[in-house]
Amino acid sequence: MQQKTPRPVQFEITEQTRIAIIDWIQLAQLRSEDFLFPSRINSAKHLSTRQYARIMKAWVTEIGLGASMYGTHTMLRTKASLIYRRTKNLRTLQLLLGYTKLESTFRYLGIEVDDALEIVEQTKNLMRINDGLEQTFFDAKLLARS
Repeated sequence: MQQKTPRPVQFEITEQTRIAIIDWIQLAQLRSEDFLFPSRINSAKHLSTRQYARIMKAWVTEIGLGASMYGTHTMLRTKASLIYRRTKNLRTLQLLLGYTKLESTFRYLGIEVDDALEIVEQTKNLMRINDGLEQTFFDAKLLARS
């Protein structure tokens, strides 16, 4: 559940991650009502964002990268930027990031206003083409029935 908007956020995980999570659930003997990553301090709570940041910092340092250059937010933004660069699908990113407005997704990714307007115009053109194709298909079905 996203804290800002109290809405569920969908995400996908790789097969390797899924297997690792299943192994973790079995190792930690977690039940369905348990948090996937419980707090070390209070067994009734989940891992805090601060603790997660400390873990990330340790991982980044361990592999020899500068801890000041990489953090939890940096990793999320990098992933979002990579998805955008590969797919140019802003709607998917909007859903993955949990934003209600497409404009927020533009801002988050640092897409300039001119680029955003061009994308919106391209989307409108694609929607017009799609509408035209649907109408042609519908007309063809009507003709076939007569």
